[in-house]
Amino acid sequence: MASILVVDDESSMRDMLEILLRKQGHEVHLAADAPGAVARAAQGDLDLVVTDLRLGAGTGMDVLAAVKTHSPATEVVIVTAFATAENAIQAMKLGAYDYVLKPFKLDELKLVVAKALERRALVAENRALRHRAGATFAEPELLGRSAGIEEVRSLVERVARSRSTILVMGESGTGKEVVARAIHRGAGPDRPFVAINCGAIPEGLLESELFGHEKGSFTGATEAKAGLFEVAGTGTLFLDEVGELPPQLQVKLLRALQERRVRRVGGQSDLAVGARIVAATNRELAEDVQRGRFREDLFYRLNVIQIRVPALRERKEDVPLFLEHFLARFAAEAGRPVPRLSPEAEGALLAHDWPGNVRELANVVERAVTLAGEAETIDPSVLPPALRGRAAALPDAQAQLPDAGMDLQAHLDAIERHLLEQALARTGGVKTEAARLLSLTFRSLRYRLAKFGIGRD
Repeated sequence: MASILVVDDESSMRDMLEILLRKQGHEVHLAADAPGAVARAAQGDLDLVVTDLRLGAGTGMDVLAAVKTHSPATEVVIVTAFATAENAIQAMKLGAYDYVLKPFKLDELKLVVAKALERRALVAENRALRHRAGATFAEPELLGRSAGIEEVRSLVERVARSRSTILVMGESGTGKEVVARAIHRGAGPDRPFVAINCGAIPEGLLESELFGHEKGSFTGATEAKAGLFEVAGTGTLFLDEVGELPPQLQVKLLRALQERRVRRVGGQSDLAVGARIVAATNRELAEDVQRGRFREDLFYRLNVIQIRVPALRERKEDVPLFLEHFLARFAAEAGRPVPRLSPEAEGALLAHDWPGNVRELANVVERAVTLAGEAETIDPSVLPPALRGRAAALPDAQAQLPDAGMDLQAHLDAIERHLLEQALARTGGVKTEAARLLSLTFRSLRYRLAKFGIGRD
């Protein structure tokens, strides 16, 4: 038996679907509009949502986005009599399982529901198997629905099967290796993925690591060793922090990329190599070229296709997804139920700018889960001091007027902007739902967002 939410503004359709699904043995919940559906979905115990596209208040797309924010594993089926290719594509991009046209045959809908629940069960079983095998969350994905990460995802899909060299750029902690692994998986994960951090290995050893060495080529070389170019075979060689390569190795890397051949340290002949190169850096290599720190010819050889990963502060609407992901991950590793965030802790986490990006967020959540122990709720006391201070500094109705006075309008604007950003982050960027959280009309919300330039490209 599955838990299914039916969302439709027509009572006759709700009643018909309720009867149909209850006959199949399912537990059925009903909602007449998007706000009611979102509130019910936020409880996180649903297996499937069947929603009409056009609702009296909000839309099925609002329901879909909110469900995937609160409970990504819940499947969603969109039902509509007003189908367009654009709506269908948008629904699938947001994570809908299927798109059913009215009028539909009951057998058709029963089949779609059965398939959606089968997929939900298979995903859950796969996660359980991976957890028992000790591999839970070992292969992170490109989380997020912001415009920035959608662009990254689109580029990854387009270049994955090419053999072109790719340069992934972004601040430290943004997930550049996650992007590299996504590219590799798209090309066929049965081939090797080999990674090396060019800034973490001493210069004297880095050449041997990349290109290999022959026996006796230097003190301690007691046997021949294949370099990572050879080990990668026809798979992917990921050169992390490539901007840290010393000048001498920049020359040798350029030769390897141009000629697709390498020579081991102490070797007398070249070896052909076929690995696709994905390089990453948190440096602005174009500026390093101008300063003479990085070879211009190597930069252009690496920069055939560039993918820039946005900083987390540039896609704050994705923070709730990361919080949910890491809470589940670290709770599973600790063998405990997934804790909830208190409103104060959630507000502090959503308001933080995350200068360390996704890596910082993961560390903060791991700390919180560990220190919270068996508590069901994570509160600000287990957050780092800087974030606890942020929680304490959140707008307070008991704020006191300073002795020296204050700029009231500026203070009120700061509070308003903060709450607008928090509402958008909590709803995954769904404006109709953000308006509901703030008890605003959609027009009023849109005016206030424009006033502060929030969401403007």
